[in-house]
Amino acid sequence: MITASIRLLAIDIDGTILNPEFVISKADLAAIRRAHHQGIEVVLVTGRRHAFALPVAQQFGFDLWLISSNGAITRSLTGETFHRDLLAAGTCRRLCLAMKNFRGSTVLTFDLERKGAIVLERMDELTTVIQRWLEKNLPYIDFVIPIEDSLTADPVQAMFCGSMGRMQQALAELEASGLQKEITILRTEYPARDLSIVDILTFGCSKGHALERWANHRGVPREQVMAIGDNYNDVEMLAFAGRPFIMGNASPGLRSRGWTVTLPNDQNGVAAAIEQVLGRSPVGV
Repeated sequence: MITASIRLLAIDIDGTILNPEFVISKADLAAIRRAHHQGIEVVLVTGRRHAFALPVAQQFGFDLWLISSNGAITRSLTGETFHRDLLAAGTCRRLCLAMKNFRGSTVLTFDLERKGAIVLERMDELTTVIQRWLEKNLPYIDFVIPIEDSLTADPVQAMFCGSMGRMQQALAELEASGLQKEITILRTEYPARDLSIVDILTFGCSKGHALERWANHRGVPREQVMAIGDNYNDVEMLAFAGRPFIMGNASPGLRSRGWTVTLPNDQNGVAAAIEQVLGRSPVGV
């Protein structure tokens, strides 16, 4: 039985379903399984690559779809592809040239599940800010100098990673690049870690656009879509959803946008949001 008229639940991964120890709490997992049991479709919507999101999705214990790479790829847990929005290789080549001052912070990703899915020129500037990510993705990483030589096919996206201050400089250079009509610029910030990630996708691509496409495909009106997120790359998704929830660990600027604020990710914020919509779980469930 579907409760509270919600038919589609979209959940971000990092900073949302994962707590500060990068683990899904038992309470959050139970709440998600309860929503699924009550007939609500659950979809993960993440900035992670599909392969990097799979270990999280596989913990749920049921089949679901993943919207990955900030909306660029929509693919099932079993590998069936619904939609891809790739960044044109020519556009990416011009982007790399325009951002030549950030070569040590540049990452290109491709829709592959092998070495070469992630391409860097070098790792030294990235190691200090995303070492854990690099270690977990090492089997997929290839080094190409110059990085443009890897563009023999359209990539999924480009990404720049660094400190908050360094990525503010990158954003300024992107604004001056003249590519605004060809690309979407999304940012994710973790001030406590002094980490900022700037994702570059094809124009019009975002979590929100991909979620809207999926909801339309499923025949679900936005009023029956619930979304939970924590960061700037979740803005379009939360703006689309009829029942948006922003995590309590989000920045004050995001928590003041009028969306319902749930508890932080270290206090079972996803479960708290689901309980607001479905009511509290009966004892023993």
